[in-house]
Amino acid sequence: MLGKKLVTAQKRGETRALCLGLGMVACSMMMYFFIGITIVPSYTKSVWTAETVCKVLKATIKDKVHCSQNEDSEDESVFHYPCLQVWVNLTASGQEVMLYQTEDTLERNPKCSYVPGNSENPKEVKTRIETIASNFKRYQTFPCYYDPGGTQTNVILSRLYPLKGLLFAFLWPTLLFTGGCLIIVLVKISQYVSVLSAWQ
Repeated sequence: MLGKKLVTAQKRGETRALCLGLGMVACSMMMYFFIGITIVPSYTKSVWTAETVCKVLKATIKDKVHCSQNEDSEDESVFHYPCLQVWVNLTASGQEVMLYQTEDTLERNPKCSYVPGNSENPKEVKTRIETIASNFKRYQTFPCYYDPGGTQTNVILSRLYPLKGLLFAFLWPTLLFTGGCLIIVLVKISQYVSVLSAWQ
């Protein structure tokens, strides 16, 4: 009687462990799919792949000409912010080009080097932009990214998804997948040993 109870408890534990392993594998597949349709296209689409050194030529804030998220809108409630423009000397080619924070900054507003979130406090945004401008004037030389193919003549300060960030994004689903597969393998080995012991 006790032996039957032990066998039943063992089967239940194996079933639960097997479900856990399969669940982990399924979750890792979903994470791979999500990364594949969001982060990977953004990484491969970016043309700013080569790193060089940029030297600040001028950093100006256009206080009188504010940039908005939607230039065609005449609504006064549209979020406006001071437009920071940073021009740098590209060491790789010696050209004078405009600097953007990331790839997304260029898409959102090609006139400004920095685009804040539209839900932020206008006073805080103005203070932050002034701080960024002063930092650029203080630190004249810094690493930046440019397009080696020449399709984009501007440069960016940092990539949204660098290679390290992409590898880090794949790290967690890989660990989850490996752990799930390991659990499944251990359960199968345990079942095989149990059947072998019973046969002997």
